[in-house]
Amino acid sequence: MHSIKIRLPLALILFAALASAQQAKPEAKATYVGSAACATCHAANAKALAKSPHQAVEASDRHGFAGKACESCHGPGSKHVATLLVTDIRNPAKLPPAETDRLCLTCHRNQPTTAGRLEASHDRNSVACTTCHSIHAHGPDGAVTRKRADITAQCEGCHIDVKMAFAQPFKHPVPEGAMSCVDCHNPHGSLRPGLMQMASANEPGCFTCHGDKRGPFTFEHAPVREEGCQSCHVAHGSANPKMLIRQEVRLVCLECHANLPVPAGARQTVTGVVPPAFHDLTSPRFRNCTICHQKVHGSHVDRNLLR
Repeated sequence: MHSIKIRLPLALILFAALASAQQAKPEAKATYVGSAACATCHAANAKALAKSPHQAVEASDRHGFAGKACESCHGPGSKHVATLLVTDIRNPAKLPPAETDRLCLTCHRNQPTTAGRLEASHDRNSVACTTCHSIHAHGPDGAVTRKRADITAQCEGCHIDVKMAFAQPFKHPVPEGAMSCVDCHNPHGSLRPGLMQMASANEPGCFTCHGDKRGPFTFEHAPVREEGCQSCHVAHGSANPKMLIRQEVRLVCLECHANLPVPAGARQTVTGVVPPAFHDLTSPRFRNCTICHQKVHGSHVDRNLLR
């Protein structure tokens, strides 16, 4: 019986030899080189970082990155220093949003501003921390936008529909710079719908400014407790006075106080809450409900919210 000789192509032999060599000598892991090495090439970013709140990472060993603030976000830099290749360093701005957030939460996980971050709509919609925060920005507050006009402009970059709502004649004074979006919304997360800020622990943030509408009332108006201010008002802007959801007060009231049975013998033109049956809204004297029911947010003395 004759032996059969199999001749392999030279390229295949070289590939096998290279693979075995790589297995024999595993690639060395990158190591930390310190912020001074990064500043050699990235002088502008190093100067900006020295004036930003993130300088605390450089000066303190609380998170284990003293003297290595740059590498706390970008990872060990020894390979990048040796090759100067962008592929040998981590760039948080080019990572998937979930990984970018994970990096930021390494230090910011248990801070009050990030409470609810992982359950917030910004997180679910892949809006990373670096979308709003500029890590290398200049100035003492460079990482966070502070001026009201700048905050509003930043939010309007995504929320175009809200920007258009503030063009309505009746609105909160956001375009004028007297308020900003974060006065009412917590961009990092909230337990309330719409990332709403909370006042006095668990109340709607509206009460921060509209404290006269805060209860508890002896006689409550149910929508205020069950649905909140948005049951009658449009928060961002409206074409109607008082930012109401309808152009007339009576139409707002009829959102709930309508389609109830008419008592026997009552006039069939009566609409609204019955009894009593004298609320004939075809008559002008009954068309503004708040002339009589003045305490529409709640009353301490009258069940019918008259006073």
